[in-house]
Amino acid sequence: MSGPEAKGPFSCTLQVTDSADDEIRKLIASALIRYNVDVAGPSQQRPLVVVVRDSANVVIGGLWGATAYGWLYTQMLLVPEGLRGQGLGRSIMQRAEQEALQRACHAAWVDTQFGARGFYENLGYECFGELPDYPPGFSRTFLRKSLTRLPPDIATARFPDPP
Repeated sequence: MSGPEAKGPFSCTLQVTDSADDEIRKLIASALIRYNVDVAGPSQQRPLVVVVRDSANVVIGGLWGATAYGWLYTQMLLVPEGLRGQGLGRSIMQRAEQEALQRACHAAWVDTQFGARGFYENLGYECFGELPDYPPGFSRTFLRKSLTRLPPDIATARFPDPP
């Protein structure tokens, strides 16, 4: 919805709209990114996508996310309904976490709702925040996980059996 421009004590105008103009988003994001780089340094943000395709090579699910500032963020995870409960979701997350480790990430985070919290907790994620009634009757949950691994020499070492 567009509304009349509001004039305030500033030398600018404010406009509220429900028009999602991608050029405006890019202008806002680029200024914010420049500020963030000045404050925290480059984020090294890169998309991270795990694609699930059927036998006809049609995309039927997967993970959409990114790595930045040493973190993996999972924005979307879709396991096709007919393939749920078979370990595919776990495999998708493991692939994403492995790639995040290759990118020198130390942790991962996700926000979820509608019943997926238990799935992520079973993968070692822990809740660090919750937004109740989003939407009413549900909660949006924020979870994180440390992505640590043993150094290669320890991970592959053979230890003697105890006496």
